[in-house]
Amino acid sequence: MNYILFDGPNRNKLLPFTYTRPVADLRIGILTIREKWETFLGYTTTTITEDYLSEKFPMVELEENILINASYLPKIELVEMIKNLKENEAIFSEEDVIAFFTKDTQDEVDLSSYQAIEFSEELLKVENTWDIFSKNGEAIQEDFDLLTKGKKSQPIPSSNNIIAPENIFIEEGAKLEYTTLNASSGPIYIGKDSEIMEGSVIRGPLALCKGATIKLASKIYGPTTVGPYSKVGGEVNNSVLFGFSNKGHDGFLGNSVLGEWCNLGADTNNSNLKNNYAEVRLWSYETEGFAKTGLQFCGLMMGDHSKCGINTMFNTGTVVGVSANIFGSGFPRNFVPSFSWGGHSGFSTYLTTKAFEVAKVVMSRRDIEFKEQDAEILAHIFEETKKFRKN
Repeated sequence: MNYILFDGPNRNKLLPFTYTRPVADLRIGILTIREKWETFLGYTTTTITEDYLSEKFPMVELEENILINASYLPKIELVEMIKNLKENEAIFSEEDVIAFFTKDTQDEVDLSSYQAIEFSEELLKVENTWDIFSKNGEAIQEDFDLLTKGKKSQPIPSSNNIIAPENIFIEEGAKLEYTTLNASSGPIYIGKDSEIMEGSVIRGPLALCKGATIKLASKIYGPTTVGPYSKVGGEVNNSVLFGFSNKGHDGFLGNSVLGEWCNLGADTNNSNLKNNYAEVRLWSYETEGFAKTGLQFCGLMMGDHSKCGINTMFNTGTVVGVSANIFGSGFPRNFVPSFSWGGHSGFSTYLTTKAFEVAKVVMSRRDIEFKEQDAEILAHIFEETKKFRKN
């Protein structure tokens, strides 16, 4: 069977992270949503997404296909239902379609004519940007169970101070000495070739992905995900770094999400709680206004390739777009559009020529090429987000 993950109706709610990737490639827990589905299904998947992303994330259609709403995270009971789908059948969760069967001869899909199969059990669903950190604890636990089932952890070096070792799993090539790991409140997953440096204190749930680093004497409390080849230091609470991003120095990051290729300067701090303890509102690209999150704790949402200078301060509930460069004293406003350059005193436009130069250098340091299709995607985002920049 051919499985295709589609963005679904929540794509715009998940901006700025879905400017540069399909919904399926968001990371929550240890794995991306795509990696979860492919592990459960035992098949690779392709994607239906925005046209400007389709060259990098193509769709492959065969004679028979099952389309899956990428906002939903898999569980074994749902996967079995999906594998058994037949022609003109669809799985729903109340009014939302989760998956449906199609043939390449169908010009249009009219789900109202399908036989509806209801899935009534609870599912993890990524609907808003803040779901990525607020549901991260459940996602880490599910991925931990999935990835460690039937496997044996590498031994925990004796120099470490350990609480609840049964909830700790160490992959091959990981390094950790003279740390404190407390997995009594959630699992700690230490990925292949990752490192936790001396003096760090970790409280789970934690996902330290392949090649990632926790630097000297860091304080990390979960649920936190440090994506592949990312680096964190200082104090981090309930945050998700997708991959290849750095918060390498002292400073606080809490209830936040960083995309790929982000960098926070030394002593950057974000607020995650309003002084009056009120509900946090967050910029919505869908409504082009500030949306209620239902959360008292909510910090920084930063899109791919964005960076900030040393001593940057972010207010509670700040959204930063793609390829922004923030610096200077004072708090920048709590919505910074993509390709903005500046800070509290004002912003100018960060031209794509300069942004591309930086991206090439940053990515080459990790032996990854900044390709023409990456430039085309960022150029499209630059044009699409012009309306948010005042200059």
